[in-house]
Amino acid sequence: MNSHPPFNEAEREAVYRAIAERRDVRRGFVDKPLPEDLLWRLLAAAHCAPSVGLMQPSRFIVIRDYGIRKAVRQIFEVANRRALGSYNGEQAERYSMLKLEGILEAPQNLCVLCDSGSERGHGLGRQTMPETAIYSTVCAIQNLWLAARSEGVGVGWVSILDTTELYNLLNIPDHLTLVAYLCLGYVEDFASEPDLERYGWERRVDFKTVVSYDRYAEEQAL
Repeated sequence: MNSHPPFNEAEREAVYRAIAERRDVRRGFVDKPLPEDLLWRLLAAAHCAPSVGLMQPSRFIVIRDYGIRKAVRQIFEVANRRALGSYNGEQAERYSMLKLEGILEAPQNLCVLCDSGSERGHGLGRQTMPETAIYSTVCAIQNLWLAARSEGVGVGWVSILDTTELYNLLNIPDHLTLVAYLCLGYVEDFASEPDLERYGWERRVDFKTVVSYDRYAEEQAL
C-alpha cells in the first residue's frame, strides 16, 4: 500500500489556490503577533524546502522588537529616497505613490540569510553552480510564503535596503548572505491582484509566452 497516496481533488485545488492567491503584502497588517506555534510551522515549512546537496543553508532572524524595526525602517527610507531619484517624470510620481514596505505595521519581521559556505552536503551540486546554495534559500522563502498564505498570514518582501547598514544593525556575520527581509503578519484582506498591477507599475505576462521547447526561443510579451 502506498503510504503517500496522491492528493485528492480538493487538496490539489488548495495547493494551486495558495499559489494563485499569494501576494506581496505591504499594507493592512493587523497589530497582533503571530502565535509561536504558527510562526514555528511557517519556519518548519521553510526548512523543508529542497536544498542543494541537502545542505540546508537557510538561517532566520525573527525580529519583533519595535526599536529594531524602527531602525530598519529608517534604513529603508534612505534607500527609498535614493531609488526614487533614479526615476523621472510620471514614473517617478508613480513610484512615490507605491507602498513598498510594512516594516512597522507587521508585528514581526523575518530576515532570511544563506550560509553558502556551509560544509553540510559536502559540496554536492555546487561544484559548477555554487549559486545553488542561494537558490535553495529562495526555495525556503517560497515555501514559507505559500504556507503563510494558507494560514491567512501576509508576507511582504523588502528589497530596498542598504545591506551594509542592515548587517551592522542585526549583527549579521560577513560569511552569511542576506537573501530577504520579510514583513510577516495577519492581514485584513488579500488583494485580488498584485499591487504593482493594480497601480499600473507593470503588467503580468501570459506564461505561455515564456515557454520554449528543446531550444530557447525569444518570447514576444515583453
